[in-house]
Amino acid sequence: MSRPPGGTDRTTAARPVVLGVVGVDGSESGFRAVDWAADEAALHALPLRLVYASRQERHEDPAPALHLGHPTAEQLPADDAVAAAAERAGLRHPDLDITTQVLGDDPTTVLLRESAYASAVVLGAALDRGALTGLLPGHIGSVGPAVAARAECPVIVVRGDQAGLAATHERILLGVGATAQGAEAVHWAFREAAARGCALEAVHVRHHEHRGPAGPDEVMPDESLPHGGQPYEALADEAARHPTVRVRRATVEGAAHKVLVHRSAAADLLVLGAHRRAGHLGPRLGRVAHAALEHADCPVAVVPVG
Repeated sequence: MSRPPGGTDRTTAARPVVLGVVGVDGSESGFRAVDWAADEAALHALPLRLVYASRQERHEDPAPALHLGHPTAEQLPADDAVAAAAERAGLRHPDLDITTQVLGDDPTTVLLRESAYASAVVLGAALDRGALTGLLPGHIGSVGPAVAARAECPVIVVRGDQAGLAATHERILLGVGATAQGAEAVHWAFREAAARGCALEAVHVRHHEHRGPAGPDEVMPDESLPHGGQPYEALADEAARHPTVRVRRATVEGAAHKVLVHRSAAADLLVLGAHRRAGHLGPRLGRVAHAALEHADCPVAVVPVG
């Protein structure tokens, strides 16, 4: 795989934050995604790369692109869309190193390729408030789940209410799984919490074996996660490496996708490991990540595992 123009080698520390300017549906979503990606790049002193991808860009008559904050205006052509996004990011963080590119290829293909050279891929999401029932992987009509299921770096879908988007809760929510495979997500969550100077809430959700699932906030009598066993070794190790990060551990009964979506209302970022399942069309996300990408009240980061 060749290195994309403006990208960095995978062995370097300064891999850019990549904002996919495709899939950002509507002016408000455009603002949220641009602002969040710019803030993330500035927070970690990384460059910001803005990418627009569409197969129709191969032709002379490009598809209508996203309008970033002009509800009454015609949608902008691709070059104008990325230029508008770059201008907004530059005004927000004048010292940010920003590059843009318009590519004539499938959006998912482009962003997966970008993920090999990125520190994170950021996508926007419209605010859709469906019921948390009957969710099946593959039912969300966006590139977000497809990219998150196969990306080589964390994928952040920028969604949620104003408090979460403005990071007023000063808390990162981490979903802790039942195996050691989530170590990458634990590391990434602690990294974010340390950079932001905020608290980290690590939640492990399990069903009770002798009765129906508890309500979404019913915490078990022992609220601290066990300090031994595979799921928690990474948590203990990262806590030791990041002594300034305030950590709250909780084991909660209920359905994991409902519990984490419910608790996302008090978080600035929900971090999940990408537990991927095999499908006839390739890897796909599990139910928890899929539900979070569609229903969470804050931005969601899906971190590759393994």
